[in-house]
Amino acid sequence: MQHNSNSTRINMKHFATVALLLAAGVTAYAQPGQVNTTVSGSASSSVVNLTPGAPASEYQLAGNGTLGPFTLRVINSSGAPQQNSSCSGATKLYLPAVSGAAVFRHENGDLLKGNLTGGSDCIDFVANQATCVRVFQITGGTGRFNNSHGGTLTLTMTVAPILSDSSNNPVFFTVTGSVTGSI
Repeated sequence: MQHNSNSTRINMKHFATVALLLAAGVTAYAQPGQVNTTVSGSASSSVVNLTPGAPASEYQLAGNGTLGPFTLRVINSSGAPQQNSSCSGATKLYLPAVSGAAVFRHENGDLLKGNLTGGSDCIDFVANQATCVRVFQITGGTGRFNNSHGGTLTLTMTVAPILSDSSNNPVFFTVTGSVTGSI
């Protein structure tokens, strides 16, 4: 039995190419686990009415991390001011986040969706910024996130005003922060 060395080389090249493509496909569509990303962008009031009588906020963010580059849009409303030991003092205001949702859009078009399950704003008037936390339960997605359900992602942000209206009320904000959790 005689082997043709050209045939063997071609078959090995095909095998290596197929193995590489399969590995890339498994990597691209593997179910993600732990998430650790950074985000930045802007925030403003939203025209969406999630909770009657409560203003809604909208965040337009972009980030990169363990899931690759993405954009993130969040819409949520906050409840009435409350007392909270982690955000106390004469110059601080605590607001619970009461309803909302998030959509992560990745470069290839894959979407990851989440519903707000908790969070808060701690506004520090002396520092002229707020620490805002939004907790989302994953409710599904498309592409590699098609079967994602039940994981939790926490968006932690520092929000600072950059534009005020004629009454000197802040209306447009910078946002920096991170998203952590698991899918």
